Amino acid sequence: MTLTSFGPANRIQRSAETHPLTWRLRDDGEAVWLDEYQAKNGYAAARKAFADMAADDIVQTVKDAGLKGRGGAGFPTGVKWGLMPKDESINIRYLLCNADEMEPNTWKDRMLMEQLPHLLIEGMLISARALKTYRGYIFLRGEYTTAAKHLNRAVEEAKAAGLLGKNILGSGFDFELFVHTGAGRYICGEETALINSLEGRRANPRSKPPFPAAVGVWGKPTCVNNVETLCNVPAIIADGVDWYKSLARDGSEDMGTKLMGFSGKVKNPGLWELPFGVTARELFEDYAGGMRDGYKLKCWQPGGAGTGFLLPEHLDAQMYAGGIAKVGTRMGTGLAMAVDDSVNMVSLLRNMEQFFSRESCGFCTPCRDGLPWSVKLLMAIEKGQGQPGDIETLLGLVGFLGPGKTFCAHAPGAVEPLGSAIKYFRPEFEAGIAPTRAGDLNQVVTPTMVGA
Repeated sequence: MTLTSFGPANRIQRSAETHPLTWRLRDDGEAVWLDEYQAKNGYAAARKAFADMAADDIVQTVKDAGLKGRGGAGFPTGVKWGLMPKDESINIRYLLCNADEMEPNTWKDRMLMEQLPHLLIEGMLISARALKTYRGYIFLRGEYTTAAKHLNRAVEEAKAAGLLGKNILGSGFDFELFVHTGAGRYICGEETALINSLEGRRANPRSKPPFPAAVGVWGKPTCVNNVETLCNVPAIIADGVDWYKSLARDGSEDMGTKLMGFSGKVKNPGLWELPFGVTARELFEDYAGGMRDGYKLKCWQPGGAGTGFLLPEHLDAQMYAGGIAKVGTRMGTGLAMAVDDSVNMVSLLRNMEQFFSRESCGFCTPCRDGLPWSVKLLMAIEKGQGQPGDIETLLGLVGFLGPGKTFCAHAPGAVEPLGSAIKYFRPEFEAGIAPTRAGDLNQVVTPTMVGA
């Protein structure tokens, strides 16, 4: 798997004007350490924010730029920042970076942390200044050992240079930053489960309200942002709102650029920084090179295992939240997966639902019991032992576990690909239903009976 930000046939080169996230990357894939980062204008945005901007000005600039969360939910970052209390007497606040990145088929944050650790630190430093947080944590997926090593080194470099710690840049502002390695749980991608885990508790999501901005880690105001989200902040502060908005393609309601990718049996699997609004077809054909010889595109997911399947005819959709919503699913993390024509959809869904079932925190009944139920039915269908009514039961579970039916978004994301797979490839599921025996009195479960 490679990373490149080059365009078709390498005609478009990375530059600070067009690739704010990746222009500093080294061609050899090695990490950019402090001296090189500063030589490439690193920490200039932080110096500008500390010298020339009040905290509220930073928040307003990020809000005006239209930056949205890059972890999958797409909530406006400036609005989220604005929820933090204005009361100056609350002097203990926290900034958390969600670096758990356990979404299958997603590795964008890993690249940023391994190769550009100081970009994340600068983004957190500016954000801490805006939010008046005195301490920050990077909550890192446990398996990301190289990222942990590089981030810890970068934190020490920043401390030695006076960019972290006490009286940063002579401003009187203090900010400590720590790398916290998690135990490897998908549910920690949910911000309140992350907070519980950071506190040493079981990683269950919390009731909201209260929201973390009011009652977060250790009961104090807390803001949680994704790695890629925070990495956008320096460029916005350095080059301004109008420039940032100009990066997106016409028609996109999302601003700036996005790390997007394609995996599967494509000729050039990889990761690229592209403007919001690029079509999925451009991403698939011009960057990923289309399918390998001998394979045909059957369907694709736009942004991780928790997004619905789309068909080849949907490739003309623009890659931004609203553009993908028009064809029936979510953009998610923006890293797409191509499914080739050799893949059986029942087997693929069984594998996915096993993952989501295993990663459920078990707190609420629909998720705890519904996901294993879907796995049991899919396993039977995969073996050709499905019973009449099993597909309807699966569709009923899709309804039972949908948005608003569970404690957090884990189950809705888990069943979205299941519902879309049955929608587009129902004959493959029907092929796994055993022939009905004469006199068979097994009850056929209908969607009405299971609440669909």
